[in-house]
Formats: sequence, C-alpha cells, structure tokens
Amino acid sequence: MKWYHYFCAFWAGMFLANFVPHFINGVSGNAFPTPFANPPGKGLSSPVINVLWAMFNLLVGYLLLRFSKTTSQNKLSMLLLFIGIICMSVMLSLTFVDKMKV
Repeated sequence: MKWYHYFCAFWAGMFLANFVPHFINGVSGNAFPTPFANPPGKGLSSPVINVLWAMFNLLVGYLLLRFSKTTSQNKLSMLLLFIGIICMSVMLSLTFVDKMKV
C-alpha cells in the first residue's frame, strides 16, 4: 500500500466518527452545532441540517475508506482507521462539552 492509502484510512475514521453525533441528534429532533450554525461550530443547527451534515460525513468517510483499501489483513491501516476515530471522538467531546452555553 502507498502512504496515501494510510492517510485516507485515518481521515475515513475522522469523518465516520463525526457522522455519529450529528446523525443521532438529527434523527432525535435535537438542535446540535454544525459548521453552518452561527457562530460556526458553536451555535445550534436544526435537526435537518444535522442529518444532512451527518450524511455528508458518512459519504466522505465511506469514499475515503474505499480509497484507502483498508482490510482486516492490513493491521496498520486498521490501526490508523481506529486512531482517526479516537482522535475525532476526543475532539468532539471537548468541543461539544459546552454546547448548551451558547
């Protein structure tokens, strides 16, 4: 595998992890921060915007995962995929800790 396959595996994990909170909040009918809110990433966006943002993240994550050629046999690509998920998950938890204090 080339270096950019590993790079894509990491970013696939980032996008796939970002899908989860936006999708859950969107389908639950909850307002939640997105880059389209005012202020971006801090204000609350409607549930519909969150579902659309989640679907964008899912699509990009899926495309990156396919391009990365990640398989269970390639341990390094799987590790980078999960590191991407962990990094985004920690970043989201720190970013959204004060989401109700807008």
